[in-house]
Amino acid sequence: MLKFKILISIFLLTSVFTNGQEILRKRISEASMAIEPKVVTWRRDFHEHPELGNQEFRTAAIVARHLKALGMEVQENVAFTGVVGILKGAKPGPVIALRADMDGLPVTERVNVPFKSTVKTIYNEQNTGVMHACGHDSHVAILMGTAEVLSGMKNELAGTIKFIFQPAEEGVSDKNIPFGADGMIKAGVLDNPKVDVAFGLHINSQTPAGKISYKPGPLMAAVDELNITIKGKQTHGAYPWEGVDPIVTSSQIISALQTIVSRNVKLTEAPAVVTVGAIHGGIRHNIIPEEVKMIGTIRTLTREQRILVHKRINAIAKGIAESAGCVAEVNIVNGYPVTVNDPELTEMMAATLENSAGKENVKIVPAAMGAEDFSYFQEKVPAMFFFLGGMDPTKNPSEVAPHHTPDFYIDESGFDLGVKTFCNLVFDYAEMYNSKNRPVATPKNKTKK
Repeated sequence: MLKFKILISIFLLTSVFTNGQEILRKRISEASMAIEPKVVTWRRDFHEHPELGNQEFRTAAIVARHLKALGMEVQENVAFTGVVGILKGAKPGPVIALRADMDGLPVTERVNVPFKSTVKTIYNEQNTGVMHACGHDSHVAILMGTAEVLSGMKNELAGTIKFIFQPAEEGVSDKNIPFGADGMIKAGVLDNPKVDVAFGLHINSQTPAGKISYKPGPLMAAVDELNITIKGKQTHGAYPWEGVDPIVTSSQIISALQTIVSRNVKLTEAPAVVTVGAIHGGIRHNIIPEEVKMIGTIRTLTREQRILVHKRINAIAKGIAESAGCVAEVNIVNGYPVTVNDPELTEMMAATLENSAGKENVKIVPAAMGAEDFSYFQEKVPAMFFFLGGMDPTKNPSEVAPHHTPDFYIDESGFDLGVKTFCNLVFDYAEMYNSKNRPVATPKNKTKK
C-alpha cells in the first residue's frame, strides 16, 4: 500500500511538472510572437545602418540603451564595442551566456528593400558599400527580443543570463589586436559571474524560415589565412632561360596544393578545403617578374587535420619552388578554431530545439566549411551553436543568394522562432542543471597549447 502511495505521489508530481513546463512553453511562445514586430523593426534599423567590425558604435549604443531599460546591469565597450547585459533570475541556477554578433561586411547591397543600406566606406584602400550580408542584424535583434522576454519572466527564471553582443565576428583590419569573441573572452566576458554554458545561433538564407538545423561535434571549419611568395629571377620574356620564372612555378604549386585534399586528407572522416583566392605577379606582357604572391584560405574540421594540411602546404610549396630554382616563403596565419558543439550538451538540448520548432522542422546537417568565432567560446565552456532558417519557404535554396553577397536577403517570418528557442534553451538547461546540481556537460574541444 505504501509503495502504491509513493508511485501515485511521483505520478502527481511528474504531472504537475509536465503541466508546468507546458504552461511555461506556451507563455514563451506567446511572448515571442508578440515581440516579433519589434524584433523586425530593430533588425531593419540595423540593416539600414550597418557598421564594420569594431566600428559598431551606433548598434552598441542602441543595444545598451535597451538592456538598461530592462533593468539589467550593463557593461559597455567590452573588447572595443561589445555590450554585455546581466539578468539575474529570482531562483538559483547556472550562468548561461547567449551570444549575438553585431558587425556588417564591406559589400554593396543590391537588394531593393525600403531599408536598403546606402552606407559607403573605404576598405583595403577600395571604395565599397557596407551591408549586413551575413545576417548579424537579425542576430542582434533576436537577442534583444530574447532579453525582453526573459526579463518579463524574471520571477520564474533560475540562474543568471549573460547577453553577449559581440563585435567583429567578420574580423578587423588590424589583426594584431584581440577582437571578436577572442577579444571578449580575454576581456573577461566569461567571468564574474563565471559562465557555465553558452548558446548561439546563425540565421541562414538558404534554409526555410521556421526550421532549425544543427550537428553534434564539428559543425563549422577552422579557418586559416594562406600567404605564399615565390621568388625567382626577373628577365626578358623572350629569353626565359636567362631567368627563373616564378609564374610557371606558382601555377605548379597551385595545382599541387589540390592533391592535399584529394590524396592526403581522410575525406571519409572530414572534408578539407585549400583555396588560392588571388595571385599577383608581373607588370608587362614581355617581362618575367621577380616574384609572385598568392593568398588563399584553408578550412579544416579537426585539429589533427589542420596540422596535416599546414605541413603539406609548406612541403609542397617549398619543394616545387626549390626544384624550379625559386624560393618559396609560406606564411599561414591561424584564424578561428573549429566550431565544435559539445556532444553531450547537444544531445541533451536536441529535444528543446524540437519542442521549439516542431520535430519535423529540425534536422541534423553535415558540417559546413564556413567558419565562426563562436568557436572561441566553445573552447572555454560547454556550448551549442545552431542554424535558424531565414529563407522564404516558397523558394528553392538554389535560387536564393548565399551569405556575403550583394543580393543576400533574409525572410523575417522566423524571428519569433529564434527568440522562442533561445528562451526555451535557457529554461530547459536551468532545469537540467538544478536537477543534477552540476553542469550537464564539460568542454571537450579545448585546444592543446
